[in-house]
Amino acid sequence: MSAELNDDLLQVRNLRVSFRVDKKNTFEAVKSISFSVPRNATVALVGESGSGKSVSSLAVMGLLPPETTLIDPAGSILFGGRDLLKMSHAERRGMCGKDISMIFQEPMSSLNPVFTVGFQIAEVLRRHMGMNGKRARARTLELLDEVGIPDPKTKIDAYPSQMSGGQQQRIMIAMAIACEPKLLIADEPTTALDVTIQKQIMELIGKLRKKHQMSVLFITHDLGLVGEIADRVVVMRHGEVRETGAVRQVFDDPQDSYTKALLHCRPPLASRPWRLPVINDYMNGAAAPGAQVRQRTRGYLPDDDNVLVVNNLSKSFYLRDGWFGKREFKAVKDVSFTLPRGKTLGVVGESGSGKTTVGLTLLRLHQATGGTAMFEGKDLIAMPEREYLAYKRRIQIIFQNPYASLNPRFTVGQILLEPMRIHKIGANDRERTEKAYWLLEKVGLPALAFHRYPHEFSGGQRQRIAIARCLTMKPEILVCDESVSALDVSVQAQVLNLLQDLQDEFGMSYIFISHDLSVVKYMADQVMVMHQGSVVEMANSDELYRNPVHPYTKTLLGAIPRGT
Repeated sequence: MSAELNDDLLQVRNLRVSFRVDKKNTFEAVKSISFSVPRNATVALVGESGSGKSVSSLAVMGLLPPETTLIDPAGSILFGGRDLLKMSHAERRGMCGKDISMIFQEPMSSLNPVFTVGFQIAEVLRRHMGMNGKRARARTLELLDEVGIPDPKTKIDAYPSQMSGGQQQRIMIAMAIACEPKLLIADEPTTALDVTIQKQIMELIGKLRKKHQMSVLFITHDLGLVGEIADRVVVMRHGEVRETGAVRQVFDDPQDSYTKALLHCRPPLASRPWRLPVINDYMNGAAAPGAQVRQRTRGYLPDDDNVLVVNNLSKSFYLRDGWFGKREFKAVKDVSFTLPRGKTLGVVGESGSGKTTVGLTLLRLHQATGGTAMFEGKDLIAMPEREYLAYKRRIQIIFQNPYASLNPRFTVGQILLEPMRIHKIGANDRERTEKAYWLLEKVGLPALAFHRYPHEFSGGQRQRIAIARCLTMKPEILVCDESVSALDVSVQAQVLNLLQDLQDEFGMSYIFISHDLSVVKYMADQVMVMHQGSVVEMANSDELYRNPVHPYTKTLLGAIPRGT
């Protein structure tokens, strides 16, 4: 990393941002923060959801809604010596997009689905650079090539929906650098991406920064990424700056307890502590780096009692080909594995590898096209629907997105009671209600949650509700489909601890599907690596991470952010 620079391109001084809640009340999201971004350097703004980091970046861009936003005039945002807060709307609009640009977190919601990607990039060039259509198209082709889009001459006329998540993010980067900005703001640009795509995007941003002599403000909740891209780091919590400094200084000798917590909440690769520390452990002084001695051991054993044996599981989808034809797409190809009682099978691979399809096919949410899944001597794949109903409650799934998997019109109590009524668990509603309260306590939620709605909870709390709903059925197998991938590192640690506690207490077996290899290393006894629908490698987790055999596995492991 480059040495600290004194020539600041961006200076944020005493920035206060509040939002109107109603006619009388406001909520202060950013509380008099100050930080700088030097020229030709990368500064990381780090914190959990609600820390104020994205609000701060949107204030720089001038994208906060004026009708509900209050910015204290005593503060300032100086860019190249000019105060952005004192500019007219027209001046600000001309600068943002040209001199300051932004990559947003979710490319699919940021790209217009009805226009081609080429049109959307060219629009930036026409608006800010005054290029005509022919010149803008030629420059767009250059940009697509620069950000690594394959076959730019074809992809320029593609729609966002025809591109992968990684390619969509590259399109967003192409739009952001089109006018060669002096400052690039990247807001969680890799959160939902596979580890290999994440590494590619990080390397691309670093390469473009050096090539175009840009400054970068990189916003993330993952300190593991910060060590690979940033020169300086600013740690935020609850709208305040908790710590700032050079990356090496903050990583080697963090001063603030919150920074220490962020550094140690993620599952380490070199060890497997009995429990992961959480934010409150550090804030209350109850944890210190290296304080835990007790470690978990993982791995399948020869005498394990297998609760599920899967052989040659296959799933094909049939796509239209022309007017009357169809073609077969093999999403899962002859996948075989065993799952012992009380153990965890980790399933890893990039998007499109077939790992989620395996889980959905086992639960008969997709109809298998071949293979068997033997559970207590019965084939879950072949049995009639009426017979399968008795097994359905014994195999449950936690979906990736707790926002979409909980009915927003139901209270938490209704969400928990409904499956018990359907499967006739409990003698009456009184008994079921008692169990629902017990489950809320078990997943660490207060009894008052019973009467509240999903939108009143954070993402981590919603995931706990989803886990409690699964537990109403007393499942023996739980499929966790990317169930912690969208959570802050501290909330992720809480959910992983909860899953481990439940496995210790009830002896449940997990199929843990994830693209986060650090989390899989911590949770899994055995790891199954999938690529293009096939299993390319399978071994006990410690052995696989220590001695990967397949080149694809080596690529996945090589892409894990090391944090330093």
